[in-house]
Amino acid sequence: MSSPRASLEQSASCWRTVVHNDPVNLTTYVQWVFESYFSMGPSVAYAKMMEVHNAGRAIVSTGQREQMERDAQAMHTYGLRATIEEAEC
Repeated sequence: MSSPRASLEQSASCWRTVVHNDPVNLTTYVQWVFESYFSMGPSVAYAKMMEVHNAGRAIVSTGQREQMERDAQAMHTYGLRATIEEAEC
């Protein structure tokens, strides 16, 4: 049986940052943001950007809630729409 502390630690690290499509930002700009902020390679950043463009959203980072909040806030400073959501561990 897992302890309450282990359960809290597990849930604390199970979050993700999601970037959502918007009608304002150019695809090249979104790709550049992913490359610059998340240090994604060009092909990975392009694939994530296309996922945002075609599916309306893409998961760009996963980890502890506090870091995902920082990542989402960073996306907001770049002018992108982003949210965080709890992920299954």
